[in-house]
Amino acid sequence: EKNKMLQRIYGTAFLDKKSLKEYLFKLEEAKKRDHRKIGKDLDLFSMHDEGGAGLIYWHPKGARIRNTIETFWRDIHNRNGYDIVYIPHIAKVDLWKQSGHWDFYKENLYSPMDIDGQEYIVKPMNCPGHILMYKTQLRSYRDLPLRWGELGTVYRYEKSGVLHGMMRVRGFTQDDAHIFCRPDQLKDEITDVIKLAQYMMNLFGFTYEVALSTRPEKFVGSEENWTRATAALTEALDSLGVKYVVDPGAGVFYGPKIDVKMIDAIGRGWQGPTIQVDFNLPERFNVNYIGDDGKEHRVVMVHRTVLGSMERFIGVLIEHYAGDFPLWLAPLQVKVLPITDNQKVYAQNIFDILKQMGVSAVLDDRNEKIGFKIREAELEKVPYAVIVGGKEVEQGGVSVRRRKKGDLGFMTVEKLSAMLKEEIDAKRSLDT
Repeated sequence: EKNKMLQRIYGTAFLDKKSLKEYLFKLEEAKKRDHRKIGKDLDLFSMHDEGGAGLIYWHPKGARIRNTIETFWRDIHNRNGYDIVYIPHIAKVDLWKQSGHWDFYKENLYSPMDIDGQEYIVKPMNCPGHILMYKTQLRSYRDLPLRWGELGTVYRYEKSGVLHGMMRVRGFTQDDAHIFCRPDQLKDEITDVIKLAQYMMNLFGFTYEVALSTRPEKFVGSEENWTRATAALTEALDSLGVKYVVDPGAGVFYGPKIDVKMIDAIGRGWQGPTIQVDFNLPERFNVNYIGDDGKEHRVVMVHRTVLGSMERFIGVLIEHYAGDFPLWLAPLQVKVLPITDNQKVYAQNIFDILKQMGVSAVLDDRNEKIGFKIREAELEKVPYAVIVGGKEVEQGGVSVRRRKKGDLGFMTVEKLSAMLKEEIDAKRSLDT
């Protein structure tokens, strides 16, 4: 009686056995798809206590996936009227005081470092750097819009309890861009960004959900500007017929935004593209253009990402595909497997041809049984195994296995090259 204690018990109830079964299946699937485990198994990335929490080290295979996406990202942005820029990783604290980040975002900023008696911090955002470049010359209304993109690495302090593999980190690379435009261009620019974000989601095989986040309690700028910005976002979504929900008060301190949540292969939502309208920074930094009336007018800025951050996006991709990447993204696309030492020279020639094509290939000429080599290639989730024995050398071709499809039979090297090229290009050349 004396030592009775109240015990709180948590539980989850399900309406029927089917719901429970689905829930347990999802839990099991999530465990199998954990990007931290797959990242280790496939040697994609690592994290190190010695290097610091929340920081990702990209191994060659993981870096290859990232490089493929980044190269594609640059190409698609060039085709959509963006220019690529680069800015430094540190800047004086004064810049962040002027931008408002020092007041509104301080708990996420790293401590200043003293350089020549001046305080600097590592950048948490890329926007002030892009503004400094914009202001190096007088801009006319005819010059706008300017669309500047950067795969910009930023650093933000996150509490250690929320860090999670690649999904929640302290150093990450945003697929960032800033659009400087006139107010009358705003709706069209937002519309184009939404279309580009939709294209990216479709390309990587995600369905998605869209939310419109409106003015929070703590905000800067006039209510009138907020109303104008929210209207431009709403009109752009409506004109494209995009289904969305309104998330009241979830905007950032400097403007309303559109958030796109990527839905992965097992139905989980992840933060993806964002589009933010900003009347605040142009005000704080006095960012103008000369109108057709010869007077100065304030630009409107659009901040946007169409993937999110490379770390989180690739972490999500690993779980979405369960490490089984489509050919164009696979870190290792082909393994060339000679059956005996007699085929080594011929296999080396096949390997050289594939490398010249830009295919990511490995020649596995270890003294192991062919069945063992094939099983290993399957475990490493390599899309194609190219097998070379006496018969293949004699007939001047190769035998090909496609992961999950099995044997595709004998084919000439030309046919193999054409097949690989077609499968890779089919994804990359989707038209916007």
